[in-house]
Amino acid sequence: MTQRVRKVIIPVAGFGTRFLPATKAMPKEMLPIIDKPVIQYVVEEAVASGITDIILVTSHTKRAVEEHFDENRELEHWLQGKKKLGLLKEIQHISHMANFIYVRQKGPYGNATPVLNASHLIGDEPFAVLFGDDIYTGKKPRLRQMLDVFEKYGDPVVGVIKTDAHGTTRYGIIDPAAQVEKRVYQLKSVVEKPGPKHAPSRLAANAGYVLTPDIFAEIRKLKPGHGGEVVLLDAIHRLMKKRPVYACEIEGEYHDTGSKVGWLKANLMLALERPDLARETRTMVKSLKL
Repeated sequence: MTQRVRKVIIPVAGFGTRFLPATKAMPKEMLPIIDKPVIQYVVEEAVASGITDIILVTSHTKRAVEEHFDENRELEHWLQGKKKLGLLKEIQHISHMANFIYVRQKGPYGNATPVLNASHLIGDEPFAVLFGDDIYTGKKPRLRQMLDVFEKYGDPVVGVIKTDAHGTTRYGIIDPAAQVEKRVYQLKSVVEKPGPKHAPSRLAANAGYVLTPDIFAEIRKLKPGHGGEVVLLDAIHRLMKKRPVYACEIEGEYHDTGSKVGWLKANLMLALERPDLARETRTMVKSLKL
């Protein structure tokens, strides 16, 4: 029987340079999508998928992330006194929806480093990896889709989405050996940002991972590559020589809040999905006379 995945690692130590100067003092993960920071959407999705332990790999500039998921007794007391009970319940839910664990990132640049930093908290359990600026919306949470594949096959899973030629220069691209069922592939290899001429498919590995603890040994063997980074996909590529690795093509809408236009679009799209904002948002968009 496949062991249940209870923990997710979310790296949040980056500088957020694409949003400077806004991110000079505020973490990019705290940029709001309407009235909630991006990171809260990611955490809520993980919890909705069955995750109980949220491991946030941070830096000294990310105190606001830690404080957001902590209790704020002064604010709660004020809301109680003002009889703003709906807001009080919402604020209390943020700090109680999961177990929050914080680790400071140490080591070379690259998305493999924060995963290795949390290895002592994972032990011999399988775990998930999500990123703090990617939001997915749809009928079933993106991570739940990946966990379903993991629970069926018992091997690591890479979350993928369809991309265009430009996406092949931004993301790792999978080379599927075989399609084993609808939207599920066994992998032959993965290529980091190959470009359209060398991309083996148009399926981009940017939706997160469900990994087994043997990935840590492969990360430790990595040497920094381009830009001095150690890349998680390189470790997965090594691992796939020893065991099967699967890709799960995600059903849902991807919102890249790490880019300015993606962040703006996410605000509009999620506002249109909210009953309290949809009508006014449509009216506002029409009034722009684009």
